[in-house]
Amino acid sequence: MQPFASRIALVTGASRGIGRAIAIALAEAGADVAVNYLSRKREADETVGAIKNLGRRAAHFGADVSDAKAVAAMVANVEKTLGSIDILVNNAAVAIRRSLDEMTETDFDHTIKTNLKSAFLCTQAVWKGMRERSWGRIVNISSGAARGAGMFGVHYNASKAGLEGLTRGYAARLVKQGITVNAVAPSLVDTEMVESHREEIVGRVPLGRLGTPEEIAAAVVMVASNPYMTGQTIHVNGGNHYN
Repeated sequence: MQPFASRIALVTGASRGIGRAIAIALAEAGADVAVNYLSRKREADETVGAIKNLGRRAAHFGADVSDAKAVAAMVANVEKTLGSIDILVNNAAVAIRRSLDEMTETDFDHTIKTNLKSAFLCTQAVWKGMRERSWGRIVNISSGAARGAGMFGVHYNASKAGLEGLTRGYAARLVKQGITVNAVAPSLVDTEMVESHREEIVGRVPLGRLGTPEEIAAAVVMVASNPYMTGQTIHVNGGNHYN
C-alpha cells in the first residue's frame, strides 16, 4: 500500500539518522521527497539515491531552516522542482550537551532557533498551500526530553516542549482545513546524536536496546496516514516512560 502516492514530502535535516529514515519511509509509502540538509551534502546525495532506487522522485535542498529567507527560497525551489508540498516533517535539530554550569545564552538561543523556530518557519511557509488543496500533513519530531530531564540540558528540554506546544496550536487552528499536525517523540535512538553515550544510556531502556531510526520513521508514516489523528504526541521509547 502507498498512502502517499502522488504526494510531495519535505523532510528537514534528512541527510542522516532519523531524518534520512523518515525520508526513505515516506518514499516507500509512495511520496516524492525533498531532502533538506544544512552542511552534509554527500549524505544528502546518498539519501536521494536511496529514494530514487525505490522509483520515487527526489532532490536535495541545502538550507538553514532557522533562517526565514532561506526557508522561503527552499520551499520555492522544492515546488519548482518537485511540486507543491503536501507533507512536512520538521526534523532538523541540534543536541548540544551542557550542564547548568556550562550553559550559555548562545547555546540556548542556537538550540531554540534550530529546534523550534525552524518548525515555525517551515510550517508558515507551507500551510497556506495545503489549505488551498484542503489536504496536508505536518509531523514535528519532538523528544522524551519535552517531559523529562533528558540527557542534553534545559535548552534542549525547552526547545522540544515548545515544539509540542506549537504542534497543538497549529493542530487546533488547521483542523478544519484538511491539515493534521502531530508530533512523534523518540527517546534513546541509536543515532550519531547519542553515539558517544551509548553504553551510558542503553541500560535505561526497559526493552534492553536503543531504538532504530526506522522505528521512528514508521511512527511518522503512521500518524501522517491517519486523517482523524491531530494534535497528538506519539512516544516511541522502548517503554522508557509512558504518556
